[in-house]
Amino acid sequence: MIFVTVGSRNYPFDRLFKKLDELYENGELSEPLFAQIGTSSYKPRNYEFCDFMSQEEFLKKVEEADIVVSHGASGSIMKALNAGKKVIAVTRLEKYGEHINDHQIQNNEAFSHNGYVLMADPELTDLGECFRKIYNGTDGLKKWENKDPMAILNLIDKFIQENW
Repeated sequence: MIFVTVGSRNYPFDRLFKKLDELYENGELSEPLFAQIGTSSYKPRNYEFCDFMSQEEFLKKVEEADIVVSHGASGSIMKALNAGKKVIAVTRLEKYGEHINDHQIQNNEAFSHNGYVLMADPELTDLGECFRKIYNGTDGLKKWENKDPMAILNLIDKFIQENW
């Protein structure tokens, strides 16, 4: 099962859900998917969804999933990684009214650069390819082991310092 989460902030992410419908309609995706769509106005046609869920429901969906698709919020990504899941990180962009700025690019690039997630192109053009890499076993992802509670903050800070 694929679980998609975009959090509870008051920003839609319609283009992600449209893209996922396209992937089902062109046969690139076929396994069950459940999406937490937040304030998005687009209603998916090819998979189950809800607007919001409790923390308990969220954690249950993460546990049930083989793949978690998460917006660039480090908390959602970390919960999936800590549960041992394969993660595809997608980026909300300011120009589409999906967030107040483009900071999710930095978060997602830091996780991706270190080999913990697959980062879809911010325009989502390669989202199908991200799924194919996981299905084909060619994703090259490292297993996340969180021994230091500050590890993720240090990882992101180091990446930003070196690349921005």
